Amino acid sequence: MRRIRCHVDAELVPAQVLVLPEQTRNHLARVLRLREGDGVDLFNGDGHDYPARLVGSGRQLAVEILGREPPAAAEPGLQVTVLQGLARGEKMDWIIQKATEIGVSRIVPVSCQRSTVRLDADRAGKRLDHWRRVAISACEQCGRARIPVIEPPRPLAEAAATVAGLRLVLDPQSTTGPQALVAELNGAVTLAIGPEGGFDEREMALLAGQGWRGLRLGARILRTETAAVVAVSALFALSGEL
Repeated sequence: MRRIRCHVDAELVPAQVLVLPEQTRNHLARVLRLREGDGVDLFNGDGHDYPARLVGSGRQLAVEILGREPPAAAEPGLQVTVLQGLARGEKMDWIIQKATEIGVSRIVPVSCQRSTVRLDADRAGKRLDHWRRVAISACEQCGRARIPVIEPPRPLAEAAATVAGLRLVLDPQSTTGPQALVAELNGAVTLAIGPEGGFDEREMALLAGQGWRGLRLGARILRTETAAVVAVSALFALSGEL
């Protein structure tokens, strides 16, 4: 039986008894129907799991931390960053959820000419908080003990200029497929994926001028939410992570 995993935004120390936040208490007791003595695995993003057992009840529901262990799901050796063109609502949530499950290290939402989503400072902050919660929930499900970094949305040109190493932009016109990159898949790689409608000609020229290389995933044009999952999965498979 799979153990319940729970994120706690606090320092976790073996032998410590920690009173849980209200939202976490409600989820464990009311939704999952756990009771005193039941086991859970805690994580706070430091790369470890903390087996624990519930003690107390109601508003005093707490956990006794029993130890500190390596996570069941090890982090990939290949560090993948995704520059993802902003997509509408549930599409962006889906991209972040699946990228987290697969093992992406960092996700940078970028605004593009063809982005249908425009965020002012207030909305961007709220969306960022929401995306981080999506990533945490995905970590609880998939067994990761490190939460991918979700950066604030920024313009494509600004984000692309700060990236070093192997940089790949999805381009259906490219002649380079994932197999051609096997020897270079070590250390870190960044993927740039356009929004609905893709990057426009000026954006592709900008990336090319900065040394980004085109990557073709096949004969079919993929939706932006599909492209992210397929591209990262292909690179992880070729690097031996899958």
